[in-house]
Amino acid sequence: MGEHNEDQQRPGTRSDNSPGKRQDRRTDQRLDTWKEIGAFFGRDERTVKRWEDQRGLPVHRVPGSGRGSVYAYASELSEWLKTADTRVSVTATVEEAVAGPETAELPAVEEAVTSPEISETLPLEEKRSKRPWMFVAAGVVLAGLLGGLWIYKTGGASATKASARAVDPQAQELYLRGIYYWHKRTPEGLTQAVDYFTQAIVRDPNYAPAYVGLADCYNLLREYTKMPPDQAYPRAKAAAERAIALDDSLSGAHSSLAFVDFYWSWDAVAAEREFKRSLELDPNSVVAHHWYATFLMHMGRFKEALEQIEVAQKLDPSSISALADKGAILEYVTGREDAIKLEKELETSDPNFLSPHTYLSGMYFRQKNYAAAVQEMRKYAELIKDDGLLSVAAAAEKGLAAGGREGMLKAMIAEQQKLYAEGKFSPYLLADTEAQVGDKQAAMKYLAEALAKHDERMIAIRIDDNFADLRSDPAFQKMVEQVGLPPYQ
Repeated sequence: MGEHNEDQQRPGTRSDNSPGKRQDRRTDQRLDTWKEIGAFFGRDERTVKRWEDQRGLPVHRVPGSGRGSVYAYASELSEWLKTADTRVSVTATVEEAVAGPETAELPAVEEAVTSPEISETLPLEEKRSKRPWMFVAAGVVLAGLLGGLWIYKTGGASATKASARAVDPQAQELYLRGIYYWHKRTPEGLTQAVDYFTQAIVRDPNYAPAYVGLADCYNLLREYTKMPPDQAYPRAKAAAERAIALDDSLSGAHSSLAFVDFYWSWDAVAAEREFKRSLELDPNSVVAHHWYATFLMHMGRFKEALEQIEVAQKLDPSSISALADKGAILEYVTGREDAIKLEKELETSDPNFLSPHTYLSGMYFRQKNYAAAVQEMRKYAELIKDDGLLSVAAAAEKGLAAGGREGMLKAMIAEQQKLYAEGKFSPYLLADTEAQVGDKQAAMKYLAEALAKHDERMIAIRIDDNFADLRSDPAFQKMVEQVGLPPYQ
C-alpha cells in the first residue's frame, strides 16, 4: 500500500509517492490499528498479522514505532485481495487451514475451542470454562437420537433431510458452535463463527452446511463490522454456491444466495426465485421467512412482508433479529407508534443489540423527536465502534442545542461532507440528510454517486420516506429501476 515518504518499506509493500497518489489518499479510508485491519476482512488480529508476515499484506508503520503503531489503506487492502496469489476467498481461507503446517495434524474438538487461533477471540469466561458447550453437546446427542435427521430451524445453515453421506462428528460439532456464535449477532460472535465454520470445513471439506454458515456470516459481517460489502458479499456468494453444488436440497444455501442476489447484485428476480426455492425445501425455515420478509419490504410489498415476518416469529419467538425487522415493517403497515413500541421493548431487553438503535434513530427523525433520534444514533455508533458516525452524532447534538432542527441538519451535513471527502462516509446517507433539508439537487447528486459506487444502501431508495419529494422526478425513478426495484404505481 503506497504511502508518502514516512513509510518504512518492507517486503510485500508498495510505494507510490507521486503527487497524484498523494491526492488520492485524501479520499482513501485509513485503518489505524490491527483491530481495524482485521475487521476490514472480518478476521482477528492474529490472522492479519500472519498475512502480513507470510503473504505480504500491505501494512504501514509510523516512523520510530518499530512494529508497534500500524496503519493501512482500504484501497490497497482491496487490491491485495484481487491478486491471484494472495486472494483471501472462502476457498483460499479453507485451503490455507488445510495446508498450513500448524493444521497438518488437527486438534481434537475439545482442544479446538482453546487453540491459539480461535481462543484469541473467545471471551475470558469461555477460555476458563467449556460449560457453554454442554448446550452444543446436547444438540449433537439429540441429532443422534433422531437418527441423523436434524433440522436447524433458527439458523441460516439448515439441513432439510437426512444426509446421504456420513459426516465427521467433530465437523458437525464445530458447525454447531458456529451457529451458536452466529446467533449472537455481534462483531466478535460473527468472527468467531467464521473460525468455527472454517474449522468444520477443514475437518470435512464436503460438509455443505458449514459453507452455508460461512455464507450467512459474510452476509452479516458487512453490517456488524467494518468489513466492506465488496469483500463480504462475494465471499458469501462463493460459499452459498459451493453449498448448493454439494447439496442442492439445503434450504439455507438458497436463502443465503438470495440475500446476496438482492442486496448486492440487485437482482430481485433471482433473489425471489431463490427465496421461494428455499421455502419450498423447508417451509419452516425461520431465516428464509425472515429474509424474504425484508426483501418484500424493500420491494414495497408491505403486507406480504408482515405475513412472512410473522411466520418467522411464530416459528422462533425468541429471534430478536426477526422481531427488530418486524418493527421496521410495522412502520409501513400499522404505523410508527406500533413500530417504536416494539423496538423500544427490544432495546430494553437487550441494550447491546444493534438493530433497534438504528431503526429507532430513523423512526424518531421521521417523528421529529430529534433529541431521541440523535441519542439512538450515538448508541448505535458506540456499539459498532464507528468513529465517523460518532462524530456525526456529536455534530448533530451541538447543532440541535444551538439551532434546533435546522442547526442540527446543517451541522450533520458539514460533518458528513468532511467524512465523505475523506472516503469515510456513505454518499447515500449524505443524500438522505440533504433531502431532509430540502436540497433536492444535492440529494440527487449524492444518490447518483451512491449508484455509481454501488452503495449497498441504495436498495432502500424506493421505501425511504426522506426521498418522498423526489419520487415524481424521472431521474429518481430511473435510479429505482437501476437498483432492480419495481417502479412506483
